[in-house]
Amino acid sequence: MRNFIICSLLIISSISFTYSQGYNTGVGVRVGFSNGLTVKHFINKKAAIEGVLSTRWKGFNITGLYEVHNNTGLYQLNWYYGAGAHIGFWNGKNVKWANDNNDYIVIGIDGVIGLEYIFDNIPFNVSLDWKPTMNLIGHSEFWGDNGAISLRYIF
Repeated sequence: MRNFIICSLLIISSISFTYSQGYNTGVGVRVGFSNGLTVKHFINKKAAIEGVLSTRWKGFNITGLYEVHNNTGLYQLNWYYGAGAHIGFWNGKNVKWANDNNDYIVIGIDGVIGLEYIFDNIPFNVSLDWKPTMNLIGHSEFWGDNGAISLRYIF
């Protein structure tokens, strides 16, 4: 019985290791309605922090996210969810939501949910996510169209 328990624990631990995130840091590009750069770093086996610098409407947005990663049960495919905050800078003549020449600074909160696939033989991953945002300061509004595909070099 003791040998059975030890063997079972070894098998379970090797399976969970196989399905773990498989990298510490990833750096890459994010393409969607807003395009930019992404850096993701795991702070433990299931939690990561991600920074996103994105452009849209001739302005830019800086976002920080805390993400919880879980395996899907499918090889190298993980799903994740999280939350964070952003600050953005725009001029009113370049955005759909303003008809003036004023400069806007917006600060708000973000959510994220997505899927991430880690390639076996090359040091890259690809993710597809939805990142809704709510501006709380500046131009207060909900933006639900912020989804993207990210490709990262992982190490």
